[in-house]
Amino acid sequence: MVNQPDPRARRRDEAAESGGFAELSSSPFRADRDRLVASPFFARLGGVTQVVSAGGSALLHNRLTHSLKVAQVARSIAERIATGDPHGGHTDTAELVGKLGGCDPDVAEAAALGHDLGHPPFGHLGEQVLDRIARHRYGLADGFEGNAQTFRIVTTTEVGGPTPRGLNLTAAVRASLLKYPWARLHRPRPHPSELAVVPRGAAEPAQAPGTGSAKFSAYSTELDELAASRAPFADKVEYWQQTVEASVMDLADDIAYAIHDLQDFHRIGVLQHAEVATELGQWLARRGELAELPDERLEDQHRRPGRSLEHLRRRLHAKDSWITSDDAFADAVARVRAELVDELLGIPFDGSVEAEQATATFSARWTARLVGGVVVTAAPSPRTGHVTLLPAQWHEVQVLKFVHRRFVLLRPDLALHQRGQASLLATLVDALDAWLTDRDEAARLPRRLHDLVELAHAEYRGLAAADPELLVGATGEPVRGADAVRSLARGRAVIDFVASLTDKQAAAMLDAISGRSAQPWSEPSVL
Repeated sequence: MVNQPDPRARRRDEAAESGGFAELSSSPFRADRDRLVASPFFARLGGVTQVVSAGGSALLHNRLTHSLKVAQVARSIAERIATGDPHGGHTDTAELVGKLGGCDPDVAEAAALGHDLGHPPFGHLGEQVLDRIARHRYGLADGFEGNAQTFRIVTTTEVGGPTPRGLNLTAAVRASLLKYPWARLHRPRPHPSELAVVPRGAAEPAQAPGTGSAKFSAYSTELDELAASRAPFADKVEYWQQTVEASVMDLADDIAYAIHDLQDFHRIGVLQHAEVATELGQWLARRGELAELPDERLEDQHRRPGRSLEHLRRRLHAKDSWITSDDAFADAVARVRAELVDELLGIPFDGSVEAEQATATFSARWTARLVGGVVVTAAPSPRTGHVTLLPAQWHEVQVLKFVHRRFVLLRPDLALHQRGQASLLATLVDALDAWLTDRDEAARLPRRLHDLVELAHAEYRGLAAADPELLVGATGEPVRGADAVRSLARGRAVIDFVASLTDKQAAAMLDAISGRSAQPWSEPSVL
């Protein structure tokens, strides 16, 4: 490939040959998009949970169909702002976007397609389980995080690109995948969690003070990659801010999540008209009275209609005072009540043409409304990106996400299902770790796991020699000695391996390794 004068188009290894990878486009950014789509990590998303395991159902999104819809929304947003947003009245948008580093629709689409590559089996539940295991069992200070795993895949563990490690993506596309452009601990400095106004995702997890940021996009092993990816934007955006294209991806993810997951649970009959209507209707009818309730009484009465929504209103004031408005919140509740509850949920989904048309109309109307509310701002709050929503649409997204969380994610039957999945993942990690430490069986390790151990060992050995500060355990103490380094490497390799499985692969591998399967495990892409 000919060297590009645009620093955004610089690849990590400019001298790399194609390595048999057929480039389908002269655009380096479109070539990146094609590389991401051709990756087996992208294909596996069809077998990874979005919210609950799809189990082959055509009615539920998986991570692949979710990513495709995020990409559709991201490209629409990017094209809108790249042309100066003539319909929104912001004629200076294109000039502002240029000063901030640019917004290429191919880059935004590539970021959207790739943003979930690092999600492990069973979605966010799997992410929480692997993070806990990584930190508490293996002493990995930066644990596990889906966004950081995505960045590790495209820069390190994916081997299907034109270079021996990673996909050799352009700086712009790598930077666009950095939703949270910092590590859990240490870098960059000052760490975003230490700023006067902490960026979204950078605050310490309340349940574990001192363990670093709740969300981050690079492990200590990929810090050089993070710095190189962000270098072309050093004088464009603050070091802790997303690039414009990353901001587009992030916003598109929020929009798709707010709309399409609600559709899913309406389709399968989980999202019921009566309970959602009662919650929203009671808050609208008694908002003044509920606003007067002391926090303690609100908490005690949280199961009573309207209380959960009032709790959301207060939480938004506490965390996002830069945009939260009581009038805008009330208008958002009223709109969601009218268009989601009365119109969509008012017609039970029975697979009929009428029900399908209602669902499609809801999706199209809300997507157009939210994309129509996109604005670009030169000096955003640290709690949002340069690409954000107008106040009305921002509040509507919060209310839509509330409905999903309150009436889907907090269901006891879903919790029962997820506890079983958490147990499955933890048991699988235990079994693989035991295999790794069994000297009699070391020669018969899965080849993929063997290669990941060697890769991680080389990485941690290099960190120990070059920058020992980055090689700390979960307690914050420096890791010393060859045995300790090998232990960290083993942990990272097991986590990498399990995170690369689909839901069904994880379950089938556990059945095989525990003797419950009648057939030997034989999938070559895993072993």
